[in-house]
Amino acid sequence: MITKIILIAALILSIFIPFMAFLLGERKKGRLKTTLAINITMFFAILVIADIMLFGGSVNAAETAEAAASTAEGLRYIAAALSTGMSTIGAGIAVASSASAALGALSEDSSVMGKALIFVALAEGVALYGLLISFIILN
Repeated sequence: MITKIILIAALILSIFIPFMAFLLGERKKGRLKTTLAINITMFFAILVIADIMLFGGSVNAAETAEAAASTAEGLRYIAAALSTGMSTIGAGIAVASSASAALGALSEDSSVMGKALIFVALAEGVALYGLLISFIILN
């Protein structure tokens, strides 16, 4: 318990100490980059040490089976989130370009409205396909 408190305090201090040195130190060019480099180095070094200290120990076979099941469950949720998120981002990019092109075409000739709406709807369908894949992954 005491090691957890010490490691949490060290992580918090690894953030504050370099920036206090930045605020109170000499006014030189490039000191922000130096401070940020020291901050990142200290933070990740302490984080690696904390991982080594906190996660070292023995593991039983029953705990390993439970951990594998929980890992599989977590990866399912990550896969579902990625399929929905990435397809939504792609659909947003596609709708942005196709809708602006459709509006430009409609301003020149109003008879192309049906074709323009089809292209915009096809672009939005990508997000629906990603959502459908998420439901398939989760069930």
